[in-house]
Amino acid sequence: MISCWEFVNQPEEGEDPEEATPAIPEITITDLASFSPEPGILAGEPDNLGVAGLPTNFTTDADVHTQAGELFGFPIQVRFTPATYTFLYGDGESRASDTAGTSWDDLKQAQFTPTDTSHSYAERGTYDASVDVSYTAEIDLGVGWFPIDGQLTITGATQEIRIYEAHTALVARTCDEQPTAPGC
Repeated sequence: MISCWEFVNQPEEGEDPEEATPAIPEITITDLASFSPEPGILAGEPDNLGVAGLPTNFTTDADVHTQAGELFGFPIQVRFTPATYTFLYGDGESRASDTAGTSWDDLKQAQFTPTDTSHSYAERGTYDASVDVSYTAEIDLGVGWFPIDGQLTITGATQEIRIYEAHTALVARTCDEQPTAPGC
């Protein structure tokens, strides 16, 4: 398509070719913000619940995706690739990661074991956690992908995480053996 446009818009005899062919303006990462990369949706394991003092595992679904549209009058495709995930746990703590997190099942780990994106809350309560995703971008004007310098950070929506307390006690017998024991 671009080569057809260039052929139709050939400079006339005596005309300066630089003046006859309009150039695509330099594209910056902020020009691509209007293509609105998708925010990451945060999930806490298990089921957005946790236990004070034990790890709650966090993951996000943010992934590589492509948006199509028009920029400076030219059709364009923009491919956004997550570069950094910043997990904001809602208690003042955060962690930057180059991974979107992995579920305990996928890691073949038991629940409440630490992961690269897990967090242990000190106290019970309800916390508004979120994930901010910083994307790199590439553009395609119909002739292949070209990287754009910089990153575009998209703030994710908050997700309510409920943290409970758990109390355990060591006992000599099970509740079946001694039904009147504490906790039975």
